[in-house]
Amino acid sequence: MIPSTPQDRWTIPLICCLLAFLAGCGGEPVPQERLNFERQGRDVPVFNADSAYHYIRQQVEFGPRNPGSEGHRLTKAYLIGKLAEAAGERRVFAQHFTHVGYQGDTLRMSNIIAAFNPSASDRIMLCAHWDTRPRAEKDPDAPDKPIVGADDGGSGVAVLLELARLFKDTPPPIGVDLVLFDGEDYGKEGEMDRYFLGSRYWANNPPVKGYSPRFGILLDMVGGQNAQFPKEKNSLHFAPALVNELWQIAEEKGYSDLFVEQEGAAISDDHVVINRILGIPTIDIIRHQRGSDSSVQFAPYWHTHNDDMDIISRETLKAVGEVLTELIYNRV
Repeated sequence: MIPSTPQDRWTIPLICCLLAFLAGCGGEPVPQERLNFERQGRDVPVFNADSAYHYIRQQVEFGPRNPGSEGHRLTKAYLIGKLAEAAGERRVFAQHFTHVGYQGDTLRMSNIIAAFNPSASDRIMLCAHWDTRPRAEKDPDAPDKPIVGADDGGSGVAVLLELARLFKDTPPPIGVDLVLFDGEDYGKEGEMDRYFLGSRYWANNPPVKGYSPRFGILLDMVGGQNAQFPKEKNSLHFAPALVNELWQIAEEKGYSDLFVEQEGAAISDDHVVINRILGIPTIDIIRHQRGSDSSVQFAPYWHTHNDDMDIISRETLKAVGEVLTELIYNRV
């Protein structure tokens, strides 16, 4: 993820195709009136923050997960295996693609997709990026070495893995598709065409045409200590009703100190790709602050080697997980 600039926001081409893993409806953008929510009176399973924490640790133990690394290879197998345990092997798909790296090498990458409640035509999408940054340019000591990305990469994936475990034990009332994007954080600063590689490929190369979920939610840096999630500005533009519903749930659950009731900065992330190319209303839950000049400020460990298990908070994971489970099981 990187701050948006006026030029950045319009570098992603508009394409009129929609994407699916399962048969869906139509090829038109999802109307905003489908983003209406109300309590359904259903039981909501308990999100286990200890389990999510464990999933982060497992990823970090593989080492940096930048494309082309051994950690990347090991983590791919791990994620496919965990999702197959929850969804079944036939409901997990690895979408492979390549990218020419900075050294002229061919990087092999994979988006990882899992479908739950596959018979439901009414669906939502949850996503995160599973790769980690190949350089720590904000770190004064070793800026050229890759990071382990406990929060930036690991936390969003871990929340989705814990949700997948819940979906296995308590099937969701709506179809849910989990998408783990590769190559989100590969680019160097200022080189927009080297970011969001997985979501760009996913959007431009649909496994099955016609995918039209109600909405999508992207998770990015959702596990750090003392995190705050203001309402990211691009998300408010694309799907304000979804943003407001999630932040209202957070307030009801006593998490308004994390999900703060204020407009954040505009951030370029995978959700912008999904919105611009596919027309799927998708928001980004992402730790950041907006500066007085509307600039974006990330956590001090962002793109440094301090993004490790020491900065991960079970309390933050619990808040994000409980808000999402309430939405999925009781508001749609």
